[in-house]
Amino acid sequence: MTADDTLWDLEERFWTQGADSARLATAKDAVFVFPFRAGILQGDALWREKDVAQRWRSVVMSERYLSRQKDIAVLAYRVSAERSDEPIYKALCTSTYLSDDGKWLRLAHQQTPVGDARDG
Repeated sequence: MTADDTLWDLEERFWTQGADSARLATAKDAVFVFPFRAGILQGDALWREKDVAQRWRSVVMSERYLSRQKDIAVLAYRVSAERSDEPIYKALCTSTYLSDDGKWLRLAHQQTPVGDARDG
């Protein structure tokens, strides 16, 4: 598996495997920016916010972009995610990773909702 494949796999697991998996792949004092209610979260606050660590049943990441410079990688993509009994969530996202002793850790993640959840 290439480094690029590893990064996309980590990003998908961030959406589908819940808080424990996300915590293992997240740097200490990482910063996440979420839509209204959650807002800007850092450190332990990430894991106390109920909206952050919920699993999604399925995610589709399209319009994928990846930029890597030495030990830093930035992923940008459009996501369409769903979980039971909720409208499909659509957003533009970015995540920044740092390779720390060969292990990729998420330093930052940001989501910007796009369109109406009912749009196709």
